[in-house]
Amino acid sequence: MGILYDDVVLLNHSEREGEPSVITVNCPDKTGLGSDLCRIILFFGLTVVRVDVSTDGIWCYIVFWVVGRPDTRWNLLKKRLMGACPSCSSASGISYYRAELSPRPPEVFLLTFCCNDRRGLLHDVTAVLSELELTIKKVKVSTTPDGKVMDLFFITDTRELLHTKKRQEDTHYQLKSVLGDAMISCDIEMVGSEITECSQGPSFLPQEIAEDMFSFEILHEQLSTSLACNKAIITVDNLMSPGHTLIKIACQDHKGLLYDIMRTLKDYNIQISYGRFAAKTKTECELDLFIMQADGKKIVDHSKLNGLCSRLQMELCRPLRVSLMNRGPDAELLVANPVELSGKGRPIVFYDITLALKMLNIGIFSAEVGRYQIGDREWEIYRVLLDEGNGSGPSRNKIVEAVWNMLMGWE
Repeated sequence: MGILYDDVVLLNHSEREGEPSVITVNCPDKTGLGSDLCRIILFFGLTVVRVDVSTDGIWCYIVFWVVGRPDTRWNLLKKRLMGACPSCSSASGISYYRAELSPRPPEVFLLTFCCNDRRGLLHDVTAVLSELELTIKKVKVSTTPDGKVMDLFFITDTRELLHTKKRQEDTHYQLKSVLGDAMISCDIEMVGSEITECSQGPSFLPQEIAEDMFSFEILHEQLSTSLACNKAIITVDNLMSPGHTLIKIACQDHKGLLYDIMRTLKDYNIQISYGRFAAKTKTECELDLFIMQADGKKIVDHSKLNGLCSRLQMELCRPLRVSLMNRGPDAELLVANPVELSGKGRPIVFYDITLALKMLNIGIFSAEVGRYQIGDREWEIYRVLLDEGNGSGPSRNKIVEAVWNMLMGWE
């Protein structure tokens, strides 16, 4: 089976404002392809209103109906989606499937800059890095007593060009255009694995933070509050199809919903043979997924089915953790999201956190991002020490709710 390389991803833009555009992906299949595509769509800020998935295990055909934004970079989106599809080799203009090679880890760079502090500074910097497709792996931000900010960003480059002088100069120029005269210095250098590892700090989260964010009692209590989506209804049918298990999901929609489902199936090494997603209303949606194990068989083991459904239930209701803790007289905002077994973290989390705080006019005294092993899973933890000023700003409950709503894409 062959297909023209340019036809791997097709974009059909909507003719009327507000109507969905159609993205068609037609390529070789692989376990986790849906997760990788949904992660890219989430990064570009698109709203998915419908999806159809069909595959025979060798070739995959996926159609996304999406609503973009005025600043959506469609050509770049297409390029990133094509890059996520299994590799192809060209012959006479026709591209054929070939086995993927193990990708090498991306080069890590240290972006160091110093500038005068102001409200919303960290979000403005994060927005520039996102626009440039520079992925933040770890960040260390601190404010000095004289009102200056020293920022250390460990980043990778999606375009794989940050080792070039031109790409570094462009990054410096974009940051300078946003920060203006506030910028004092800016440096970019490639760092070795030993420096990256040393910067990670302890691999285990302090006990008091782990208990506050991950204890069963806290999670059970928060599932009945505004810091959770409405309970998802998940049903299993092993009779409808002779070769597949049918998973039916009815749940509240949120930003990254499809990614949360797909990454869970990817981590369980589950393959989707056919799937359909549709948003019934602005807040409610339904999914039908015909799935099977990596060995090509349906899931008949009740313990495996119960484990999968329980994980899906948690990921749909609590895809992230948000908490605010006292740090002496100050407050520390903590946000956690699970890391895929492949090592990928949820995109634009730091962007959303800093945007919510900027909109609340809350300053950031320091911030850190790191990965920690909690139980049997790795989590990405964002720790932000807030500068609440004279205390006349929004209540702490309001801060947590605003950050949660921003992460979930709710107004």
